[in-house]
Amino acid sequence: MKFIVNTDLLLNKLQIISGTIVSKPVIPILDHFLFDISEGKLTITATDLETSMSTVLEVQADDSLKIAVPSKLCIDTLRSLPNQPVTFSINKDNLSVEIKSEFGRYKLVGQNGDDFPKIPEMDSGNSFDLESGILSGAIAKTIFATGNDDLRLSLTGVFVHLGKKETTFVATDANRLVRVVRQDIQPGIDSSFILPKKALNLLKANLPHDDTKVNVGLTESNAFFTFEDVSLICRLIDEKYPDYRAVIPQDNPNTLTISRQELLQSVKRISIFANKSTNQINMKIKGSEITISAEDIDLSNEAVERLGCDYTGEDLEIGFNARLLLEMLQNLDGAQIKIELSTPNRAGIILPSENEDNEDLLMLIMPMMIASQM
Repeated sequence: MKFIVNTDLLLNKLQIISGTIVSKPVIPILDHFLFDISEGKLTITATDLETSMSTVLEVQADDSLKIAVPSKLCIDTLRSLPNQPVTFSINKDNLSVEIKSEFGRYKLVGQNGDDFPKIPEMDSGNSFDLESGILSGAIAKTIFATGNDDLRLSLTGVFVHLGKKETTFVATDANRLVRVVRQDIQPGIDSSFILPKKALNLLKANLPHDDTKVNVGLTESNAFFTFEDVSLICRLIDEKYPDYRAVIPQDNPNTLTISRQELLQSVKRISIFANKSTNQINMKIKGSEITISAEDIDLSNEAVERLGCDYTGEDLEIGFNARLLLEMLQNLDGAQIKIELSTPNRAGIILPSENEDNEDLLMLIMPMMIASQM
């Protein structure tokens, strides 16, 4: 059988879903794309058994067929060609695939499409719609705070609680925590689950930053996301999420308001001189001034800066991991931020001075012990 397709169009579709493919799959066919041609439409699917993505485009085809095509070879071939129509000729008997362009022909061997893993289907469950830009923003503001320790699998994903009138996204690696509450995501159901980081990164990379509709479906073990002509299915993390509410301090009498950009740039500069194994910087807050310092005793390096701020509370000195703090500041919006503190050994709360419409954002960072306090 044959089908004709534009190289740039096909390449774009393949690149969207190629992020699901792993370099060393458990079975060889997982480093292939499944091409399913039927009624003038080409459905392309990729999976690693945990996360699957598919997309659809129209082609000129003379028959129906399923075949698994080597992903890297196919993408590399299309990437090397200028934009033009190409013809895929597929031999059903030996599963050979020949790509013909105006320059020549390129032959590769596929696998039987019937051997490709079956993709989960949403036979029953709950579903709701939301805007793509809202989901994309919630993912971007939480995913950076997820953990990487496979021994604490629940912390490697983003916890989502669906409520009747709002939806909460939470991520933590035990050293920091981010909680985003969106009042404009009202699924009308009550459910909680943990989305894996890989699927979230794929959504973050491909979701349009506008009001495009995203349909979200849920079953006991999988989540389904459909937007435009793309579908993503992921297996949920089957673990109990820790009680994140218990670690958020409620009584924080010391409040610091400061320019986010000024603090961000100061922490960047000071962190250069911090110990490379701890990344610790210290903040001494007194009156309307904050002193930020770092010291690497082993190399005799040190740095100190002073910034103006608006502070209410007792004089306080507290230490933080500069790398974690920088990531949090970079993922906040707004000109001003508010930092709520209690004691040097309790978590600090970072808040935007003004939340976006329909959003309640809270970030928490655990302190580090200062040498003088030991």
